[in-house]
Amino acid sequence: MEYLIHILVLVAVYTIVVVGLDLSVGHGGLICLAQAAFYGIGAYSTAILTLWCGSPFMFNVLLAVVIATAASVAVSVPALRLRDEHYAIGTLGFQVIIFSVFHNWMTMTGGPLGIPGIPRPEVFGWTVRTELEFLLLAGVGAVLACTIVWRLAHSPLGRILRGIREDEVFTAALGKNPIRCRLIATATSAALAAVAGCLYAHYVTYIDPSSFGIMESILMLSMVILGGAGSRWGPLVGAACLVLLPELLTFIGLSGSAAADVRQLLYGSLLILLMVFRPQGLAGAYRLDR
Repeated sequence: MEYLIHILVLVAVYTIVVVGLDLSVGHGGLICLAQAAFYGIGAYSTAILTLWCGSPFMFNVLLAVVIATAASVAVSVPALRLRDEHYAIGTLGFQVIIFSVFHNWMTMTGGPLGIPGIPRPEVFGWTVRTELEFLLLAGVGAVLACTIVWRLAHSPLGRILRGIREDEVFTAALGKNPIRCRLIATATSAALAAVAGCLYAHYVTYIDPSSFGIMESILMLSMVILGGAGSRWGPLVGAACLVLLPELLTFIGLSGSAAADVRQLLYGSLLILLMVFRPQGLAGAYRLDR
C-alpha cells in the first residue's frame, strides 16, 4: 500500500509540473526544454530556506514561485523573440546554465553531494508526516494547478494563445500582443514547476542536481506529448504513464542499468508510434505535426 501511495504522490507532483508546461506547449505552441530548471529552482529554494533560515513551508513556496517567475521572465523576454526550434534551443541553454549552477555552487547547493535532511512540510499548523498525508497535500496541489491552467486556457488569454499558436502574424494583426501573452504563459508554467519542486524536495527529503537535468526536461515534455498537448486530461495521462512505466520494469527482474536502457528505448518507441499513429497524443486533440 505504501508503494502504491508513493507512486501516486509522484504522479501528482509530475502532474503539477506538466499541466503548467502544457499551458505554454499545448496552448502557446512553445517547445520549452527548461522546465526541470524551474522545478529545481523550487526544490533548492525551499531546501535552503528551510535548513538555513527555518522559514515556514508556505513562505518558502511563495518565495520559490517568485524566484522561478523572475527567472522565467528574464529568460523569456529575449527568448520569445525567437521562433520554433530556435526558442527550444534558447531554453535549452538556460537549462544547461541552471544545472551547472546546481552542480558547481558548492557553498549553496552542495554541488553533486546535494542537500540532505530536508524535513517534511508544515502547512498552517498541520505537519505532514505519513505518505498518505503527503498524497493528500500533493493531490490538492495537483487539483489546484489543473484548475488554474484550465481557467486560463478557457479565458481570453487562452484563446489568444491558441490563435498565436496557429497564426501569430494574423493574431498580432488583430491588435493582440503575442510576446506579452506568451510571457504570461511561460511565467505561469515556471511558477507551477517551482511549486512541484517544493513538494518534491520535502517528500524525498534529499535533492541533488541529477534530478533537474536536461533528461528530466525531456521527460516532462514527453509527458505532454504522450498525454496530449492542449487537452484537459493530457497532463495527467502523460504523467501517469511515464511514472508507472519505470516501475513496471522493476517487476521484470532487469538490473538497474539494463532497466534504464530499456526505459529509454520504450520512451523513444512510444513517441515514434504516437507521431505516426496519433500525433495528438492519448487524450489530446491538437496535432503537434501540423
